[in-house]
Amino acid sequence: MSDVINQRLKAARERLGLTQVELSKRLGFKDRQTLAAIESGQRKISADELLRAVEVLGVDLDYFTDAFRLVGEGAFSWRTSREAEPRSLAKFEERAGRWIATYRKLAEQEDRAQSPLQMRLTINKRSSFEDAMAAAEALGGAWDLGEIPALRLEDSVRERLRTLVLFVDAPRGVSGAACQLPEFNTILINRNEPEGRRHYDLAHEIFHLLTWEQMPPEHSDGELRRSGKGNRVEQLADNFASALLMPARILAPRWQARSTTEIHHWLNSTASELLVTASALRWRLVQLGWLDRAHLLQIEEHRLTANGRTVPALPPRLFGSEFLKRLHIGISEGHLSVRRSASLLDMSIDDLAELFQAHELTVPFDL
Repeated sequence: MSDVINQRLKAARERLGLTQVELSKRLGFKDRQTLAAIESGQRKISADELLRAVEVLGVDLDYFTDAFRLVGEGAFSWRTSREAEPRSLAKFEERAGRWIATYRKLAEQEDRAQSPLQMRLTINKRSSFEDAMAAAEALGGAWDLGEIPALRLEDSVRERLRTLVLFVDAPRGVSGAACQLPEFNTILINRNEPEGRRHYDLAHEIFHLLTWEQMPPEHSDGELRRSGKGNRVEQLADNFASALLMPARILAPRWQARSTTEIHHWLNSTASELLVTASALRWRLVQLGWLDRAHLLQIEEHRLTANGRTVPALPPRLFGSEFLKRLHIGISEGHLSVRRSASLLDMSIDDLAELFQAHELTVPFDL
């Protein structure tokens, strides 16, 4: 617990923009070294000092002690658009941190050995887009993703990268995120996005997890797009995602067999088969050099909307089966109360019961 308090003390100080000297004075320490020793874990903070920190930093005691929060840990990278509001994103990140911390806390009950080895891609900012696409095609083969990579991608990332995938109701302009923790990784996907977009976002975040050390992503890629600077990492991620979901070996025979099929019809039907968006497929053909500018200009964007379908596919169930199964065990075995579970998920107890039923799980409590 002392390590957690140390991390959160530092996080609270940095959030307020205070130096160690400034906070030391407010806490009544004689010198900066005392605070530095606490933050680095070399000295424990006393109960009286902790209560003083609560007052000075304007937080509650749970901020330092609640195991169902992520504070001062977990690096997030959000995939956003211009519509995303920084304040809404900050609040949602706090909620997402609670979900991830809940999963982590409940996982402590399992005796599962974790490998210290982490898979990495040999891609950096100097790599070409072709390098990123080649890496994606190689990964798809290594993971045996088959003829429709999107179908197996979610299971593969869970099993091979020790990654939790959460389907969430995200704020406007937020399509997904990656979160890196020492224990495991998490990918969050806005479940209300079109199916093809969800798969693309998943592939995009996989790239970030596999290149995080050599190319740490920005906190929000929407900020990069607005500034127009430093977006090389996101461009590499986009090229990687396209090739992972639409490898050339799968597209080539379909493109060659197109014959006189009308281009909009071919794009919509092929994209639907591969569980991607027709718009993403169009740009994948450009990447491969199979669609020249003259033919590209003939394609009308509005005819590719929803892959030409009038009825959208149903969204995936909230949070996902892995998360709900672990929560179910936690409640059933008494590791987490029903009321606390509902609070952590921002829902009522009745809503929590309906969520278990939606995942075809028995309700582990009496209503």
